[in-house]
Amino acid sequence: MTERQRLGVGMVGYAFMGAAHSQAWRSVNRFFDLPLEVDLAAVCGRDQEKVAAAAVKLGWRTHETDWKALLARDDVDLVDICTPGSSHAEIALAALAAGKHVLCEKPLANTVEEARAMAEAARRAEAAGVRSAVGFNYRRIPAATFARDLVAAGRLGTLRHVRAVYLQDWLVDPEFPLAWRLRREIAGSGALGDIGAHIIDLTQFISGQRISGVCALTETFVRERPLPAASGLSATGLSATGLPATGLTTARQAATGQAGATGAVTVDDAALFLARLDGGALASYEASRFALGRKNGLRVELNGSEGSLVFDLERLNELEFYDGQADGDVAGFTRVLVTEPSHPYLDAWWPPGHGLGYEHSFTHEIRDLVAAIADGTPPAPSFADGLQVQLVLDAVDRSAADGSRWTLVES
Repeated sequence: MTERQRLGVGMVGYAFMGAAHSQAWRSVNRFFDLPLEVDLAAVCGRDQEKVAAAAVKLGWRTHETDWKALLARDDVDLVDICTPGSSHAEIALAALAAGKHVLCEKPLANTVEEARAMAEAARRAEAAGVRSAVGFNYRRIPAATFARDLVAAGRLGTLRHVRAVYLQDWLVDPEFPLAWRLRREIAGSGALGDIGAHIIDLTQFISGQRISGVCALTETFVRERPLPAASGLSATGLSATGLPATGLTTARQAATGQAGATGAVTVDDAALFLARLDGGALASYEASRFALGRKNGLRVELNGSEGSLVFDLERLNELEFYDGQADGDVAGFTRVLVTEPSHPYLDAWWPPGHGLGYEHSFTHEIRDLVAAIADGTPPAPSFADGLQVQLVLDAVDRSAADGSRWTLVES
């Protein structure tokens, strides 16, 4: 990095993830003492009027309508990719070739081939001091990071079981339009890649073990959906706020527009799989966007020979910890409030007991990336880590297509 101690950021995409990332870029220097000053140089989107409005709303100095023009700018040192998976590889490869640091939203790519190319390009760029990371933000929730620390310190002993679910309900109405997240050529996969990727990465991060084999089922419950209307929901499947429209009432109020025309859903609505981890633990995973009543229900439980712990995203400032060495007469799960200054990231925030929220995970993600760039060290999770998750997604997909056959994760 140059002596000017400035990090110019250009972001591609400005909907849900773009808004979350923008807040993180705006706030990171205000709470964390970092050697680089972040400059929100430009945001990029295809629609001139909309991206100009987004730049003002989200705090970016300028805007572009062509991501190639963004990469050509001298004031952009890092490219933040917040687009659908179909464009991740093209933008990331070009950015790395241009000598720009890269942050890419998860999953890393739509295919293993794309992810391999991205990981290899990141490896080559690293030799020239160009850094890259993939955006698995749930790692950066203090309670999740603290859970990883407890496991690494041996507080659970030998790990036996891992259980993970991620449940949402925003697709339960069959009249919900055919959003881009329901099209394989754009999204890569459905619930599996959208939310399943999160619990794959999070459980591997906390446990310190990687998934080595899977046995999977996937299902598409609604195979045809109305084509998007000009009003109500956009072709992206997002409301005006940039968030997925959820609930039966909201979906039914969205006019379908195109004279009853429908299109095929080409991704999974739900994915379930058993797994074996390379350290010997057994695991189960469930990802669904059809769990009525569950808005963003992520839960991870780990059981070991000496203890257990539970992380629940709906109570993200807490962990449940069971100490197997405690006196049996008083043993039980203990609620640990993860808000102490000694807990991960929390010395930069509020006094104990003043909880953080979802958005802070992105600020911590940005904090770690900026620190790595300043220090000249490889950030995590890396593109190689993103490739490994992509290999698990691929194994799940292949297992389900092959009649739930046990399938090894490629290396």
